[in-house]
Amino acid sequence: MKKVAIYGQSYTISAEKEIILLLSELEKNNIVVFFEQDFYNLLVENNSLTKKYPTYSHFSDLSNSFDMLFSIGGDGTILRAITYIRDLDIPILGINTGRLGFLATVQKDQIKEAVTLLLEKKYSIQERTLLQVTTIPQVNEFTDLDFALNEITIARRNTTSMIGVKTFLNDEYLTNYWADGLIIATPTGSTGYSLSCNGPVILPNAKNFVITPIAPHNLNARPMVIPDNTCINLEVSAREKDFLISLDSRITTVPQGTKIKIQKANFTIKSILLEDQSHLKTLRVKLLWGEDTRNESL
Repeated sequence: MKKVAIYGQSYTISAEKEIILLLSELEKNNIVVFFEQDFYNLLVENNSLTKKYPTYSHFSDLSNSFDMLFSIGGDGTILRAITYIRDLDIPILGINTGRLGFLATVQKDQIKEAVTLLLEKKYSIQERTLLQVTTIPQVNEFTDLDFALNEITIARRNTTSMIGVKTFLNDEYLTNYWADGLIIATPTGSTGYSLSCNGPVILPNAKNFVITPIAPHNLNARPMVIPDNTCINLEVSAREKDFLISLDSRITTVPQGTKIKIQKANFTIKSILLEDQSHLKTLRVKLLWGEDTRNESL
């Protein structure tokens, strides 16, 4: 490991001590560090750094010459970090200074140990599938960033009235969901918004997506697991003249009549899994699976 990038939210510093510790461990091993520009400016303003560092501010400033990217924050920080990585195949590791942290799996007190494991190559790479959206007419906000790691969500806007989301799978009509909206989630996103709407948990290496309605008025509407090579087409009807589309944390308003096509993206995100970590362990810890007195002896 010779060169790494660091990304963090640029509106607040909540983990100054952890950032300094990470820098210390990296520089001790002669690893060159690049900071995201806005995050770097915040650190400088806060007098958190003792020297200058090179920076990046756009996807084009990075390349596959970077060995990895550290994300400092929670899962939302990782979702923003991937907009810089895109299809560059730079592995990402999240240091969790947020709340739950399904993606950001390294805890604050594990930074030194994590760097040691990385240097000793005691980790594996998980390929995370993404969703990609195409709209007619084209939505300018999604011209470059037309992908999502967690989910793509269709939702009502400025109204208490439900919307209808006519859904086609590989050009075959499925149903018209009458609901507050519809979530198309990846296995990674199955533990996010979809889960809170009673969607199933899917393991990261599963070759599936899940369609989850939000507060459906169809009493027989249930979340549906589909193969990830399925092409999904959506048409929205609503009392309002427009509705919302969100790609992870990026959201925009689009006019009714917009046709939406969702399919698997042609690249993946490489997530680093340290040797003492597993997705099942994360589920047990984060979702309290197995929290039953009958399991104490197991």
